[in-house]
Amino acid sequence: MEHTSHEFLKALLETPSPSGYEQPIQQVVRTYAKAFADDVRTDSHGNVFAARFPEGRPPEAPRIMLAGHCDQIGLMVQYIDSEGFLYIQPIGGWDMQILLGQHLTVWTKSGGIHGVVARRAIHLLKPEERGKVPDFTDVWVDIGAKNKQEAESLVRCGDPLTFQLGYRPLRNNLAASPAMDDKVGLWVCLEAVRLLHGRPLKASVYGVSTVSEEIGLRGATTAAYTINPTVGVAVDVCHATDTPGNDKKTQGDIKCGSGPVLYRGPNISPRVFDLLEETAKTHEIPIQVHGTPRATGTDANAIQIAREGVATGLIGIPNRYMHSPVEVVHLGDLTNAAKLLAEFCAAVGPDTNWIP
Repeated sequence: MEHTSHEFLKALLETPSPSGYEQPIQQVVRTYAKAFADDVRTDSHGNVFAARFPEGRPPEAPRIMLAGHCDQIGLMVQYIDSEGFLYIQPIGGWDMQILLGQHLTVWTKSGGIHGVVARRAIHLLKPEERGKVPDFTDVWVDIGAKNKQEAESLVRCGDPLTFQLGYRPLRNNLAASPAMDDKVGLWVCLEAVRLLHGRPLKASVYGVSTVSEEIGLRGATTAAYTINPTVGVAVDVCHATDTPGNDKKTQGDIKCGSGPVLYRGPNISPRVFDLLEETAKTHEIPIQVHGTPRATGTDANAIQIAREGVATGLIGIPNRYMHSPVEVVHLGDLTNAAKLLAEFCAAVGPDTNWIP
């Protein structure tokens, strides 16, 4: 991975972006994309579009939408009690057992405030409580405030929280961080647009940093309506099954480091899948294939049914420990996914047939 691209990935991962609070990360995206995109703009929903156009922008040029969502799961301050402890509710899908005992950051108007999420120590729990997964109303965030007045001078109800952010390299080209879901997909889409800089194109390519995927694919819905794409490809994380305890009979055999995953199924255009697979073979890009028998729950689902319907594909980045503070991906899968997308876009022209 090139140094500048690697620094962009780290900047994405170290910038907070709970669903509905994506403004800081979208500024990172806009600043980075200006160096290679023909046009960078933001809609009123908060989606950022970084576009590359063919020379002269002929009207017959197809439109390609590459979508990676910038939002991450988060939390929200719901109540501050008399002693200054914060009570929280989830933004997106959370595993409470992962949340307990974590370092968090409350993102206030004046900056981040460190806190910890906890409940009573195990010594003080009743026997029937020890084996029970607590509800959100049973835990609190401690920012060290003396009382409610001090806490309210720093924090407001509605302020978002995230895990303590930070990128950590691991051995064998693996890396760990909160919010790999789906900042790695966003990175792939922008990297593909960057790789197309200076290359002749026969299609308009829109790399889109979509918002609010974790609460219902909302940004992809509005962005696809705006672009009215001929073809769309979403890039999201998928479950790597190369760790203990996974059932490969139901989840497939997906490995970190074996290449991006191409999806097949009713949410996927067979034409898009075939061209992605053919492009991977032509350019000797390693891929994995995964079947999914239903709508995927990714931005691909929203893109596919936009307006009169869109030929849609889905690329997955194998991810261990999804929706945790220690999500793990292989950097080689990211670079190969970006290369595959760039070559796919370069191959698309007005005569490309998307009819199944």
